[in-house]
Amino acid sequence: MIAAHETFDGTFPYAPHFSSAPGFRMHYADEGAGPVLLCLHGEPTWGYLFRRLVAGLSGSYRLVVPDHMGFGKSETPRDRTYWLQDHIDNLEAFVLDLGLREITLVMHDFGGPVGMGLLARRPELVSRVVALNAPTPFGQSALPQVLAANAAASPWFTWIARAQADGTLDDVLGALGYNVLSTLKLNGFQDNTVITPAWIRAYATAFPTREESLGALGWAKGFALGAHRFESPSPHAKEAATRLPALAVWGMQDRTLRAEHFLPLFHAAFPNGLVSELPAAGHYSPEDAPEAVLALVRLFLDATASESRRTGTSDITA
Repeated sequence: MIAAHETFDGTFPYAPHFSSAPGFRMHYADEGAGPVLLCLHGEPTWGYLFRRLVAGLSGSYRLVVPDHMGFGKSETPRDRTYWLQDHIDNLEAFVLDLGLREITLVMHDFGGPVGMGLLARRPELVSRVVALNAPTPFGQSALPQVLAANAAASPWFTWIARAQADGTLDDVLGALGYNVLSTLKLNGFQDNTVITPAWIRAYATAFPTREESLGALGWAKGFALGAHRFESPSPHAKEAATRLPALAVWGMQDRTLRAEHFLPLFHAAFPNGLVSELPAAGHYSPEDAPEAVLALVRLFLDATASESRRTGTSDITA
């Protein structure tokens, strides 16, 4: 767990906050005022991934940026499992504890399935959806086939399966404090110019020991073991989602979550959703193309600010 006061040379200068509602100390940044943007990171990152969005949007919006259990500045309990359903439970407890409503979900990587789980359980709390290289599983009939096809083509998922089978998964991901950059690169991180000592520390310091790497290990192992459970939305939740304004921003060099598999799932969940493709960006699009991501998200938020949830339409094009 990263020390609460750590700002990584001022690149993440946001005051730490904690909620105990999920049953552990869950860290979050809470910056700005206005409509709520709930930013959900993935593997093996934390709220640091959204630092430029926080800086760029907190003048007009309230950005709430939690770290999932076992990641960033949140606690890594030893007596918990780290499957998808656990993270959904945690997020639901966190959102209810803070009393968040009219939420715009901003999701990356496994933040997508976690956020979609919240939408399935609490559709009345969500007003818009932004997926940044984030899957949007929501009871689509094609979901099993999509996941299997993507896993077969993805170096990350191929490696997870092989490493679990040969017994090396725990050792490799248990040493993320040393090899986090290679993990980011395997997933399709592209822009080497952002790599600085502070940047490396920001992603590596979250995993100082094998015990503190349980979050990243649990997310990977859950796929190898088939332990993750996607939330099944009710017919009411599925219908409500079809009316939500939604935006997908996809780094097309993503080797982990391939656009040809996941953008059709996005359209199936959000028929009126918009898609913007970033040709040179990879899996970590908020790192690879921060200015473009910020501009696209701001344009989407501005265009849908007064939009009724009943219509789910938009004035902008992608």
